[in-house]
Amino acid sequence: MPDPKRILGLLKKKYPHSRIALHFSTPLELLIATILSAQCTDVRVNEVTKELFRKYRGVRDYANADIKGLEQDIRPTGFYKNKARAIIECCKKLLKDFGGTVPERLEELVTLPGVGRKTANVIIGSAFGGQAIAVDTHVLRVSNRLGLTHSNDPDKVEEALMRAIPKNRWTGFNLSLILHGRETCIARKPKCGECILYDECEWEEKGNFKA
Repeated sequence: MPDPKRILGLLKKKYPHSRIALHFSTPLELLIATILSAQCTDVRVNEVTKELFRKYRGVRDYANADIKGLEQDIRPTGFYKNKARAIIECCKKLLKDFGGTVPERLEELVTLPGVGRKTANVIIGSAFGGQAIAVDTHVLRVSNRLGLTHSNDPDKVEEALMRAIPKNRWTGFNLSLILHGRETCIARKPKCGECILYDECEWEEKGNFKA
């Protein structure tokens, strides 16, 4: 069984100032960027939002946007028709139910169109400074390889990590684990020989990638 405290310490040492890769200046901007990040790289999203955030300044701009125009503005992120519809409907609900303000509670965030637990936890952790674990593909892969979790269900992985990691460390751990998954514990050819968590890892195939 891997030692969560040791894993936390090693990740903190390697990533002392971990933060989300998406660029934003307000909770609304992070909400929009996170919706756009589905099936798209953060690098591409940041390229798109650089102009998008200049054009759409507030929640009413998105809520009243021409859907065809918004589709073209976000087209490079892929699945742009669904994302444009989700953004417009999400912002309409923000105006209708939350006074145009992005709520801070998970239970309220997940009522927004296009927002699931992962997106809600991203907002809580990175926009509001709360403690949350957002399970993306990197967190799912790395936590299972390490042996901290044993499931492909994001909700079950979130629950397991919340039990294993002290609550006051959830967000920092989450962001560090994502970075580790991007840089070292990558999907096809993990860099096990360079991995700071090698000795803590239970993955049966890790020896095949150490050289």
